[in-house]
Amino acid sequence: MTQHLLMIEDDHRLAGMVGEYLTQSGFAVRHAPDGASGLAAVQDGPVDLILLDLMLPDADGLDICRRIRALPGDTARVPVLMLTAKGDAMDRIVGLELGADDYLP
Repeated sequence: MTQHLLMIEDDHRLAGMVGEYLTQSGFAVRHAPDGASGLAAVQDGPVDLILLDLMLPDADGLDICRRIRALPGDTARVPVLMLTAKGDAMDRIVGLELGADDYLP
């Protein structure tokens, strides 16, 4: 069964490289370039895993994570991995407290 991954990432080059690798590894990958389209894609489903950037053009990734966790039903329980250039320990703590399942600087 194919796993559906949603990547919310504004860096198109990075999203393309990661998406290509994950597609070759058997994942069905969708890309959302900003928070608003990411939230819409989460609700449209199916999504088995979310890769979420913290620094998005229209929203803070931490806020997007909080909003995903507030969605109704099973959608709120989709695993979220924060994939970001921000490696500060405080950002990691806040991300995990807001519901991220892991934080990958």
